[in-house]
Amino acid sequence: MIRIGLVDFDTSHVVAFTQRINHVDVGSEDWVEGARVVAGCPGDSKIMPERIGPYAEQLRGYGIELVRRPEDLLGKVDAVMIESVQGARHLEKATPFLRAGMPTYVDKPFAENLRQADAMIRLARAHGAPLMSCSALRYDPEVQRAQELSKHYGRILSADVWTTATLHHGNPGLLHYGIHGVEMLYALMGRGCKAVRCVSVPAYDAAVGVWRDGRIGMLRGIRQGEGGFGFTAHYERGHYAAVIKGAAFYREMLKQVVRMFATRKEPVDLQETREIVAFITAARRSAVAGGALRPL
Repeated sequence: MIRIGLVDFDTSHVVAFTQRINHVDVGSEDWVEGARVVAGCPGDSKIMPERIGPYAEQLRGYGIELVRRPEDLLGKVDAVMIESVQGARHLEKATPFLRAGMPTYVDKPFAENLRQADAMIRLARAHGAPLMSCSALRYDPEVQRAQELSKHYGRILSADVWTTATLHHGNPGLLHYGIHGVEMLYALMGRGCKAVRCVSVPAYDAAVGVWRDGRIGMLRGIRQGEGGFGFTAHYERGHYAAVIKGAAFYREMLKQVVRMFATRKEPVDLQETREIVAFITAARRSAVAGGALRPL
């Protein structure tokens, strides 16, 4: 049984993930096998500190050992999940575990910028540490179905995605919540985007990515009216549209995370993870420039 440690408790994910991995307070259809969350470091937060205490108490009630420093988890766990809401904190929090060669999952957003993303990837490669970061929306059953349909409809030529896109200064632009949509877009399109054009107004974001092979991917970030998540995929010989409902994506993503912890094989290409950070950075620069096309 793989022992998992959690770092930073300012997101509801620490509770949702523990429930599914440890088989507590969720139905058996959502259970994930092969691991157990055994310890965690509540840490601190620059943007949502009010969440830490309640989540720490809930996890303590689940029997999770709480430690004072992230480094105190070393020797107690076999793998770690970095759960800080703010992407800018992930390099610091992941570093001791990557240096120890430990399988590491970093919650979205992977990093605030490419410098931080590249530093984590270098550390992982230098010390042989398997590293993964993604939004759970990448693994929603509807997204997986759209990927499977390529066997019948041919490759995806373009995709239109919508996502709730709540803003927070601690995670600029699409980093905070719009990243869910960017992850879905990349799950459908794959990597290879070369430039982005983005228009941002108080109620919406609209970003268009141009891929090197001539395909186009579109994202609408919603802050007014009904949000949620969904997409339309356009294939060589068909179309598929879906609205994402429920939270099955947590279970499906955690299966991939636990598999990585066990096999040390990364399910998401780190260059794709890096490109997602580049896409969001280029979209932010484009929005500031009034929608001008910006390279990744």
